[in-house]
Amino acid sequence: MAEQNQNAYWRMGGITVGAVEDYLYSMLPPRDEVLAEMEAEAARRKVPIVGPAVGRILHQLAMIMRAKNVFEMGSAIGYSTIWWARAVGENGRVIYTDGDSKNAEQARKYFERAGVANRITVRVGDALELLSEQKQEFDIIFNDVDKEDYPRVFRIAVAKLRKGGLLVADNVLWSGRVAQKNPPEASTKAILEFNRLLYTANDLFTTILPIRDGLAVALKR
Repeated sequence: MAEQNQNAYWRMGGITVGAVEDYLYSMLPPRDEVLAEMEAEAARRKVPIVGPAVGRILHQLAMIMRAKNVFEMGSAIGYSTIWWARAVGENGRVIYTDGDSKNAEQARKYFERAGVANRITVRVGDALELLSEQKQEFDIIFNDVDKEDYPRVFRIAVAKLRKGGLLVADNVLWSGRVAQKNPPEASTKAILEFNRLLYTANDLFTTILPIRDGLAVALKR
Protein backbone atom coordinates (compact mmCIF):
# COMPACT_ATOMS: atom_id res chain seq x y z
CA MET A 1 0.00 0.00 0.00
CA ALA A 2 2.83 2.45 0.80
CA GLU A 3 4.35 1.97 -2.66
CA GLN A 4 0.92 2.40 -4.29
CA ASN A 5 0.33 5.57 -2.28
CA GLN A 6 3.68 7.02 -3.37
CA ASN A 7 2.80 6.71 -7.05
CA ALA A 8 -0.96 7.24 -6.94
CA TYR A 9 -2.35 9.82 -9.36
CA TRP A 10 -4.60 11.29 -6.67
CA ARG A 11 -1.57 12.19 -4.54
CA MET A 12 -1.08 15.31 -6.74
CA GLY A 13 2.02 16.68 -5.00
CA GLY A 14 3.49 20.16 -5.02
CA ILE A 15 1.99 21.37 -1.73
CA THR A 16 3.41 19.38 1.17
CA VAL A 17 7.08 18.40 1.49
CA GLY A 18 7.37 14.92 -0.02
CA ALA A 19 8.62 13.16 3.09
CA VAL A 20 5.86 14.70 5.20
CA GLU A 21 3.23 13.72 2.65
CA ASP A 22 4.59 10.17 2.61
CA TYR A 23 4.27 10.09 6.39
CA LEU A 24 0.68 11.38 6.31
CA TYR A 25 -0.40 8.69 3.85
CA SER A 26 1.52 5.98 5.68
CA MET A 27 -0.52 6.73 8.81
CA LEU A 28 -3.88 6.14 7.14
CA PRO A 29 -5.74 2.95 8.08
CA PRO A 30 -6.43 0.56 5.19
CA ARG A 31 -9.62 1.31 3.27
CA ASP A 32 -12.32 -1.28 2.64
CA GLU A 33 -12.40 -3.29 -0.57
CA VAL A 34 -14.62 -0.85 -2.51
CA LEU A 35 -12.63 2.31 -1.73
CA ALA A 36 -9.32 0.51 -2.31
CA GLU A 37 -10.55 -0.67 -5.70
CA MET A 38 -11.68 2.84 -6.60
CA GLU A 39 -8.30 4.27 -5.62
CA ALA A 40 -6.53 1.72 -7.81
CA GLU A 41 -8.83 2.41 -10.75
CA ALA A 42 -8.40 6.18 -10.37
CA ALA A 43 -4.63 5.76 -10.39
CA ARG A 44 -4.78 3.49 -13.43
CA ARG A 45 -7.18 5.64 -15.48
CA LYS A 46 -6.09 9.02 -14.07
CA VAL A 47 -9.58 9.73 -12.78
CA PRO A 48 -9.55 12.78 -10.49
CA ILE A 49 -10.56 11.73 -6.98
CA VAL A 50 -9.77 13.36 -3.63
CA GLY A 51 -7.90 10.34 -2.26
CA PRO A 52 -8.08 8.88 1.25
CA ALA A 53 -6.47 11.71 3.27
CA VAL A 54 -8.99 14.28 2.00
CA GLY A 55 -11.76 11.68 2.04
CA ARG A 56 -11.27 11.33 5.79
CA ILE A 57 -11.48 15.11 6.23
CA LEU A 58 -14.76 15.23 4.30
CA HIS A 59 -16.15 12.42 6.44
CA GLN A 60 -14.97 14.11 9.63
CA LEU A 61 -16.45 17.49 8.70
CA ALA A 62 -19.83 15.92 8.02
CA MET A 63 -19.75 14.02 11.30
CA ILE A 64 -18.69 17.07 13.34
CA MET A 65 -21.62 19.13 12.08
CA ARG A 66 -24.01 16.16 11.97
CA ALA A 67 -24.78 16.89 8.34
CA LYS A 68 -27.81 15.21 6.83
CA ASN A 69 -27.89 16.65 3.32
CA VAL A 70 -24.89 17.12 1.05
CA PHE A 71 -24.76 18.39 -2.54
CA GLU A 72 -21.67 17.25 -4.42
CA MET A 73 -20.61 19.13 -7.54
CA GLY A 74 -18.45 16.98 -9.80
CA SER A 75 -18.53 13.44 -8.45
CA ALA A 76 -16.68 11.40 -11.13
CA ILE A 77 -16.80 7.70 -10.16
CA GLY A 78 -18.29 8.51 -6.74
CA TYR A 79 -15.26 8.13 -4.47
CA SER A 80 -15.87 11.21 -2.32
CA THR A 81 -19.62 10.54 -2.51
CA ILE A 82 -19.14 7.34 -0.53
CA TRP A 83 -17.18 9.19 2.19
CA TRP A 84 -20.03 11.71 2.48
CA ALA A 85 -22.76 9.05 2.38
CA ARG A 86 -21.20 7.02 5.16
CA ALA A 87 -20.87 10.14 7.29
CA VAL A 88 -24.49 11.34 6.95
CA GLY A 89 -25.89 8.00 8.11
CA GLU A 90 -28.99 6.05 7.13
CA ASN A 91 -31.30 9.07 7.34
CA GLY A 92 -29.00 11.38 5.38
CA ARG A 93 -28.97 12.20 1.68
CA VAL A 94 -26.15 12.98 -0.76
CA ILE A 95 -26.76 14.30 -4.26
CA TYR A 96 -24.16 13.02 -6.74
CA THR A 97 -23.67 15.06 -9.92
CA ASP A 98 -21.53 14.45 -12.98
CA GLY A 99 -21.75 15.33 -16.65
CA ASP A 100 -20.64 11.88 -17.81
CA SER A 101 -23.32 9.17 -17.82
CA LYS A 102 -20.65 6.45 -17.89
CA ASN A 103 -19.16 7.81 -14.67
CA ALA A 104 -22.61 7.83 -13.11
CA GLU A 105 -23.32 4.26 -14.19
CA GLN A 106 -20.05 3.08 -12.70
CA ALA A 107 -20.64 5.09 -9.53
CA ARG A 108 -24.04 3.45 -9.02
CA LYS A 109 -22.36 0.03 -8.95
CA TYR A 110 -19.84 1.20 -6.37
CA PHE A 111 -22.62 2.68 -4.23
CA GLU A 112 -24.47 -0.64 -4.25
CA ARG A 113 -21.36 -2.55 -3.26
CA ALA A 114 -20.55 -0.02 -0.54
CA GLY A 115 -24.05 -0.35 0.92
CA VAL A 116 -24.91 3.35 0.59
CA ALA A 117 -26.98 3.46 -2.62
CA ASN A 118 -30.18 4.26 -0.70
CA ARG A 119 -28.56 7.45 0.66
CA ILE A 120 -27.46 8.82 -2.71
CA THR A 121 -29.42 10.54 -5.48
CA VAL A 122 -27.58 10.33 -8.81
CA ARG A 123 -28.03 13.24 -11.19
CA VAL A 124 -26.34 13.48 -14.60
CA GLY A 125 -25.81 16.94 -16.06
CA ASP A 126 -24.21 20.31 -15.39
CA ALA A 127 -23.60 20.54 -11.64
CA LEU A 128 -24.13 24.31 -11.53
CA GLU A 129 -27.48 24.05 -13.27
CA LEU A 130 -28.53 21.15 -11.06
CA LEU A 131 -27.64 23.10 -7.92
CA SER A 132 -29.46 26.20 -9.20
CA GLU A 133 -32.62 24.11 -9.52
CA GLN A 134 -32.57 23.02 -5.88
CA LYS A 135 -35.22 24.57 -3.64
CA GLN A 136 -33.78 23.39 -0.33
CA GLU A 137 -30.76 24.56 1.63
CA PHE A 138 -27.85 22.19 2.26
CA ASP A 139 -25.67 21.41 5.24
CA ILE A 140 -22.65 20.94 2.96
CA ILE A 141 -21.92 21.76 -0.67
CA PHE A 142 -18.76 20.20 -2.09
CA ASN A 143 -17.20 21.84 -5.14
CA ASP A 144 -14.97 19.80 -7.46
CA VAL A 145 -16.07 20.89 -10.94
CA ASP A 146 -14.01 22.33 -13.80
CA LYS A 147 -11.77 24.98 -12.27
CA GLU A 148 -12.81 27.75 -14.67
CA ASP A 149 -16.30 27.48 -13.15
CA TYR A 150 -15.22 28.02 -9.53
CA PRO A 151 -16.22 31.72 -9.34
CA ARG A 152 -19.68 30.83 -10.69
CA VAL A 153 -19.94 28.06 -8.12
CA PHE A 154 -19.32 30.60 -5.36
CA ARG A 155 -22.14 32.83 -6.56
CA ILE A 156 -24.62 29.96 -6.72
CA ALA A 157 -23.56 27.79 -3.79
CA VAL A 158 -23.44 30.29 -0.93
CA ALA A 159 -27.12 31.09 -1.40
CA LYS A 160 -27.96 27.38 -1.26
CA LEU A 161 -26.21 26.81 2.09
CA ARG A 162 -28.02 26.99 5.40
CA LYS A 163 -26.62 29.24 8.08
CA GLY A 164 -23.89 27.19 9.76
CA GLY A 165 -23.40 25.14 6.61
CA LEU A 166 -20.11 24.46 4.84
CA LEU A 167 -18.89 25.18 1.33
CA VAL A 168 -15.95 22.82 0.76
CA ALA A 169 -13.79 23.01 -2.38
CA ASP A 170 -10.99 20.82 -3.70
CA ASN A 171 -7.86 21.85 -5.67
CA VAL A 172 -7.74 25.42 -4.33
CA LEU A 173 -3.90 25.45 -4.30
CA TRP A 174 -3.71 23.91 -7.79
CA SER A 175 -0.34 22.19 -7.44
CA GLY A 176 1.11 25.45 -6.14
CA ARG A 177 0.24 27.43 -9.28
CA VAL A 178 -1.76 29.90 -7.17
CA ALA A 179 1.59 31.27 -5.92
CA GLN A 180 2.58 32.48 -9.40
CA LYS A 181 2.63 36.25 -9.80
CA ASN A 182 0.97 36.34 -13.21
CA PRO A 183 -0.45 32.89 -13.95
CA PRO A 184 -1.29 32.46 -17.64
CA GLU A 185 -3.87 29.68 -17.25
CA ALA A 186 -7.57 30.51 -17.04
CA SER A 187 -7.99 27.71 -14.52
CA THR A 188 -5.45 29.22 -12.11
CA LYS A 189 -6.96 32.68 -12.46
CA ALA A 190 -10.40 31.27 -11.69
CA ILE A 191 -9.17 29.51 -8.56
CA LEU A 192 -7.44 32.69 -7.39
CA GLU A 193 -10.71 34.60 -7.84
CA PHE A 194 -12.66 31.87 -6.03
CA ASN A 195 -10.26 31.94 -3.08
CA ARG A 196 -10.47 35.73 -2.93
CA LEU A 197 -14.26 35.56 -2.89
CA LEU A 198 -14.20 33.02 -0.08
CA TYR A 199 -11.92 35.09 2.14
CA THR A 200 -13.58 38.46 1.49
CA ALA A 201 -17.21 37.35 1.87
CA ASN A 202 -18.66 38.83 5.05
CA ASP A 203 -20.96 35.87 5.58
CA LEU A 204 -18.21 33.23 5.34
CA PHE A 205 -15.37 32.19 7.62
CA THR A 206 -12.80 30.42 5.46
CA THR A 207 -9.69 28.30 5.95
CA ILE A 208 -7.57 26.63 3.26
CA LEU A 209 -6.05 23.36 4.43
CA PRO A 210 -2.72 22.71 2.65
CA ILE A 211 -3.26 18.99 2.23
CA ARG A 212 -3.00 17.17 -1.12
CA ASP A 213 -3.97 19.94 -3.59
CA GLY A 214 -5.51 22.35 -1.09
CA LEU A 215 -8.96 22.02 0.50
CA ALA A 216 -11.02 25.14 1.26
CA VAL A 217 -13.52 24.96 4.11
CA ALA A 218 -15.89 27.95 4.38
CA LEU A 219 -18.47 28.24 7.16
CA LYS A 220 -21.59 30.30 6.44
CA ARG A 221 -22.24 32.66 9.33
